[in-house]
Amino acid sequence: MSKLFSTYKIKNLTLKNRLAMSPMCMYSVETDDGVANDFHFAHYVSRAAGQVGLIVLEATAVQAVGRISYGDLGLWNDEQIPALKRIVDGVHYHEAAIGIQLAHAGRKAVLDVDPVAPSAVAFDDESKKPHELTAAEIEEVVADFKKAAFRAKEAGFDVIEIHAAHGYLLHEFLSPISNLRDDEYGGPAGNRYRVLGDVIKAVREVWDGPLFVRISATDYAHGGLTVDDYIPFAKWMKADGADLLDVSSGALVNTVPKVFPGYQVPFAEKIRTGAGIATGAVGLITTGVQAEEILQNERADLIFLGRELLRDPYWARTAAKDVRGEVTPPEQYSRGGW
Repeated sequence: MSKLFSTYKIKNLTLKNRLAMSPMCMYSVETDDGVANDFHFAHYVSRAAGQVGLIVLEATAVQAVGRISYGDLGLWNDEQIPALKRIVDGVHYHEAAIGIQLAHAGRKAVLDVDPVAPSAVAFDDESKKPHELTAAEIEEVVADFKKAAFRAKEAGFDVIEIHAAHGYLLHEFLSPISNLRDDEYGGPAGNRYRVLGDVIKAVREVWDGPLFVRISATDYAHGGLTVDDYIPFAKWMKADGADLLDVSSGALVNTVPKVFPGYQVPFAEKIRTGAGIATGAVGLITTGVQAEEILQNERADLIFLGRELLRDPYWARTAAKDVRGEVTPPEQYSRGGW
């Protein structure tokens, strides 16, 4: 039996298969208000029609200043809820689950205002020098993650993912490259983890469903984090309430890693084994056979597809044939010979 097309239960949610759409920024908000539009509806619901078991929306800012760009989705006010609920209902129509990635861009925000960060260290020579967050401002960020999580619950999402990867704010706190603080939020690993831990615990106060955290398992840079550093981090995340780690890598600094099919899968495998927490594998996974191998060898629990689903919203159909799995098409498409 295909494991890729078997059900997967996590807390109170049962996914119809182990295929997830990875959050990918679309930069398509048109009116600078963080509100989803018709493009977002068509984009996400079409992948649900294509039988992806879990659709995870792109990075959605918990503060206006926390956007990467003015084209980003937001969930910093109640006016942003209805358009997201429309997407949720559309995805649920196709019996898929839906998650949202709550995020803060930190020093990588490209806006007309100064970005914020753990320390006043710019991302690169062409980036603005960020404002170093005060302790009070850090508490506001944590509170805004909690408020956004409550709004996500109001919109009907099944999963929340906290974005702590790719050089954005929570990742910036974790890494000694970007976090040069000497207070309770900097220095030793436990201090650098504090903000992420506070965010997880704050979200848990209003959210009892599955909680994922996206991480960058290595910084690909001298003096930065490695996958071994993430073993204790992962244990702390699990203790604080995380259910699954969505394991990516890089993007804290301008380094280009060597990429090849499945290049990030060993990170998901090592963290899964070393920390005893469920993981999702992502990164140049392109075929059903490749995905099936990862799951059958217990290297990860879910498969996250990104660019492959941009190319083919109906990737699940082809993959199911490759691994002798079963997918049930929308009734309207059944005469197409799925």
